[in-house]
Amino acid sequence: MKKYGNLIFGIVGWVVAVIMFFPIFWMAITAFKTEQGAYSPDLIFVPTLDSFKEVFSRSNYLAFMMNSVYVSLGSTLVCFLFAIPAAYKMSFFPTLKTQSTLLWMLSTKMMPAVGVLVPIYFLFRTFGLLDTVVGLIIIYTLMNLPIAVWMSYTYFCEIPAAILEAGRIDGASVWQELWHLLRPMSLPGLSSTALILIIFAWNEAFWSINLTSANAAPLTAFIASYSSPEGLFWAKLSAASLLAVAPIMVLGWLTQKQLVQGLTFGAVK
Repeated sequence: MKKYGNLIFGIVGWVVAVIMFFPIFWMAITAFKTEQGAYSPDLIFVPTLDSFKEVFSRSNYLAFMMNSVYVSLGSTLVCFLFAIPAAYKMSFFPTLKTQSTLLWMLSTKMMPAVGVLVPIYFLFRTFGLLDTVVGLIIIYTLMNLPIAVWMSYTYFCEIPAAILEAGRIDGASVWQELWHLLRPMSLPGLSSTALILIIFAWNEAFWSINLTSANAAPLTAFIASYSSPEGLFWAKLSAASLLAVAPIMVLGWLTQKQLVQGLTFGAVK
């Protein structure tokens, strides 16, 4: 019976994987079709690089990609600068309001971004942050900070407090505890948190489209630029999308072992 159960779960897993991967597969093959052939479901066709040539001739892809790199890495770093001290305090020095504070932070993720677009836009315009990398780093940090605090808090809770107490007896300061004790023991979890924050920042489209125009536009805005009043050019749009998602997909494939290890950190004692 157990054998059949494992077989069923294996089949279901493959079906789900194929369903999730199919849009990426279809996008990839459409990118190598002509605009006329993009509307055809044919899997056998003569591939062409015309759409990629058009994308590179029309836009400075490297500039968009570097903006995505700066914003993703910058917002992740700033998230950690705030999240780790907050998670440290709530993990090892909890109060009666700790859980309420965590739930309140997480509840901010449930608010639709469009609901605060107007005040955020006016604030950014007042302080000169529109269409700047710094502005996107700020908004992405605010967007991902609750996730960073929650995940760091979860990992820190798995570490015995007695280890930190021993460090204090030996004269360790708070920063020495964070760097020499917590960092090595929670490194798998913090690494997976960093990867998730980078992915979320890389894929964020709403704020990048509404708060940038040219100078700081990342790859999500690069994709949106291929939607025009004349219609959607599917082959060129697929080529632009493939170029935008390829770097983060490669990063995910290269770090999937660390990501799974971090997400299961502390699950098995």
